[in-house]
Amino acid sequence: MKVKQVSIFLENKSGRLAQVTKVLSEQNINIRALSLADTADYGILRLIVNDPDTALAVLKQNGFTVRSTEVVAIQVPDRPGGLAGILQALEDLGINIEYMYAFVGKTHENAVVVFRVKDIDQAIPVLQSHGVRLLTGDEIYQN
Repeated sequence: MKVKQVSIFLENKSGRLAQVTKVLSEQNINIRALSLADTADYGILRLIVNDPDTALAVLKQNGFTVRSTEVVAIQVPDRPGGLAGILQALEDLGINIEYMYAFVGKTHENAVVVFRVKDIDQAIPVLQSHGVRLLTGDEIYQN
């Protein structure tokens, strides 16, 4: 129920993001979802890709500072309020979300929300007990 996310530390300068995407495309790695947070000097690019292990290796080989992080990906009804109840269930137990991002799958019936929490093993049963569908890595990587 955990999904591998590739996190890349990037200098905030022209062309760095393009270099990442070029390296991945040359290895036929497809970006499924991304989030980019930046400051004046650097950024953190978080990616869900179809082949996280290969992405991690080729990015390291090309001089990028990169690491793998476990995140949770859940299916959320793509409608107003679809996310609110899920977040409330985590809040009720004091589970803090460090960051999150979302995308809509090919069917457009459900959104996919990816999030990172401090204790992923605590969050998973809470989500399951509230009927939240957790997606597997294979479902996300190939969606």
